[in-house]
Amino acid sequence: MRTISRSSLAAAACSVALAVGASAQTYKTQKFNIGGEGNFDYLTADAMGRVFVSRGTHVMVVDGATGKVLGDIKDTPRVHGIVLAPKQGMGFTTNGGDSTSTMFDWKTLEVKKKIKAGKDGLDGIMYDDVTDKILTIDHSRPIGTAVVIDPKTSEVVATIPLSGTGPEGGVSDGKGRIFINLEDKDAIDVIDTKTWKVVATWKLDPCKGPTGIAMDRTTNRIFSGCDDNSVVVDASTGKVVAQIKNGGGVDALGWDQSQKLMYIPAGEDGNVTVVHEDSPDKYTVVETVPTMKGARTITVDPSTHTAYVFTPERGPSTPSATPGGRATPGPIKAAWLIQIKK
Repeated sequence: MRTISRSSLAAAACSVALAVGASAQTYKTQKFNIGGEGNFDYLTADAMGRVFVSRGTHVMVVDGATGKVLGDIKDTPRVHGIVLAPKQGMGFTTNGGDSTSTMFDWKTLEVKKKIKAGKDGLDGIMYDDVTDKILTIDHSRPIGTAVVIDPKTSEVVATIPLSGTGPEGGVSDGKGRIFINLEDKDAIDVIDTKTWKVVATWKLDPCKGPTGIAMDRTTNRIFSGCDDNSVVVDASTGKVVAQIKNGGGVDALGWDQSQKLMYIPAGEDGNVTVVHEDSPDKYTVVETVPTMKGARTITVDPSTHTAYVFTPERGPSTPSATPGGRATPGPIKAAWLIQIKK
């Protein structure tokens, strides 16, 4: 999770096609007020058409097609992320409030166990299908960590010291490497899954504050979501091979492998930039889809080719009684799950 802030960059990459509407595609949005209390962070879509929405102390499970609330996973204090381990039929969360990961039955949503998964700062989470392992990605101090959980045994099998204090999203290449964005270092850590150690750190210039991450394994390209200017990285060399203009306040990326489409949500601008991968080093912005301010994270259902963002809508805030103090957020008026599709 990040605090939305806007950085400015001087130039765009000449290697990226920036023409909007090149293939005349039109995306439509539909809003569902799913209710519920609590702020939010990451979303996850599953193969059953459901969307898991983190809500601060609980996880709401929603039918993506209708917005109907199907269930609720409780006791997830300061929850950030949700991920599924298909081989074991289990789901896992990152709970920053008590440094645990809640393990639950993917289909029934029954909680099976709370696993101690780091000492503090639990935030992002990912699944590596090759090793069949869960990684919680933690803003630990004095250095960030990734904690490796075996979903078969529900035990922690490794803790990986990272290169920065602000690790965010992670992704696997399916060949023994995991890549984790470092928001505070404008870089990516490369992890060897045989040793569970960092073997390289790549700078992502000109990216500022990389958060969301995705990958096309067929082209061996990593996508890092950054404010104003996201980047594409060659996973063999660490070289930035393309840049993509987008809005500010990016905190996740969505990737539809079969459609070769990347979705970049901009919470500050209230839109999603849809990008097509034309070739490994060439990308075209297809459309910029209006959503809502604050909608900074995203998930994609690859079976229906539908993307989802979420944000609460609040009433007026209350000014701080202390000069220069932080205002108290207003009450939640609505909680919008926004569907994006053609």
